[in-house]
Amino acid sequence: MNYKAPKGTKDILPSESHIWQYIEKKAQKTFENANYKEIRTPIFESTELFTRGVGDSTDIVNKEMYTFTQKDRSLTLRPENTAGVVRAFIEHGMNRLSTPLKLWYKGAMFRYERPQAGRQRQFHQLGVELFGIEGPSADAEVIQLAMNFLKDLELNNLCLEINNIGCPACRDEYKNKLKAVIQPKLEEFCEDCHIRFEKNPLRILDCKNEKCRELLSSEEIETVINQDFICEECVKHFEELKKYLETLNVDYKINKKLVRGLDYYNRTVFEITSSDLGSQNAVCGGGRYDPLVKTLGGEYTPAIGWAIGMERLVSLYKSKQENPLDIFIVSSCAKEALNLAFKLRKANISADLDFSARKFAKQIEKASKIGAKYVLILGEDELNSGILTLKNLSTGQQSKVSLDQIFEMF
Repeated sequence: MNYKAPKGTKDILPSESHIWQYIEKKAQKTFENANYKEIRTPIFESTELFTRGVGDSTDIVNKEMYTFTQKDRSLTLRPENTAGVVRAFIEHGMNRLSTPLKLWYKGAMFRYERPQAGRQRQFHQLGVELFGIEGPSADAEVIQLAMNFLKDLELNNLCLEINNIGCPACRDEYKNKLKAVIQPKLEEFCEDCHIRFEKNPLRILDCKNEKCRELLSSEEIETVINQDFICEECVKHFEELKKYLETLNVDYKINKKLVRGLDYYNRTVFEITSSDLGSQNAVCGGGRYDPLVKTLGGEYTPAIGWAIGMERLVSLYKSKQENPLDIFIVSSCAKEALNLAFKLRKANISADLDFSARKFAKQIEKASKIGAKYVLILGEDELNSGILTLKNLSTGQQSKVSLDQIFEMF
């Protein structure tokens, strides 16, 4: 039997893993510079954590969770990580720590959905969560952190979209007005939108069905979407956020249809997209979730965060070249070559060798195939004299060097 990775999963092979490592290291450095501390939560949690936290009107809870029962207890592979981080925040009394509390995470998530470019059933995310700050300064910090991280990766054609979806109190009027204009055309919407209509009509704005999106562009619905039902406090918060972003030179566009796909969001929501990704163009998404800590049993704590899909980042970053090997040792003296490789590695010079001791021409050919910068020839003459032959594989130029000179070169 030929075993294959399950549908919607993929192996990360050595030809690509260096990109993952580079992005993860860049992320860690970026987060640590802003005083975010790493948190690692379990890969599965109580199912109720997600049904209560993420919301039962979402596609994630209704259709996409991997849930199983173990000794009469329902458990779910995490489809996202904010709910798990909030659970840890409450369980460990992290509200007693000084504010703001800044956390970051990375890891695998699981959703049962149709696999496509940049979207798998097992996928990976980087994310940040900031607890304890009610004002828009927190919104501005996490948004700027995401934009700076992506720009540090030298990614181009990025667009930040923001919206204000208000608080639970001021959204009721909006929901009622939206239902009133959608009702006459409800039969033309998809079955999922019928469920959303009853549970949370704002979810309809997030529907990816082409027919539904076309219906949402009607003049009557567009008029309601563009009216302001947001309360004075939420308007003030959003206006202040825009001023922060302008001060920080962060360009943005307002998208009134942006609601995000999770029920716990309030006030600020945002997405960062890339025109280099095609139809599935979202790179980063997030927003405020002030009610969530209380919803999951803790004390009311304002919070905001975002998550970035690693698979999409990697697909954007694939044009970057693999860090080439510094030195490939060509030698017929296996013990001495291995000893030299260890010395070079200890000096933080990447080095490898041919363990089969083939003819020098074959070893040099291998060095060229794996993209080494230099070959270092270590034959009997070099061993006796202590002077090695160094060949630049790009230019073909050879020179005689001592070991001390090699350490000075790199």
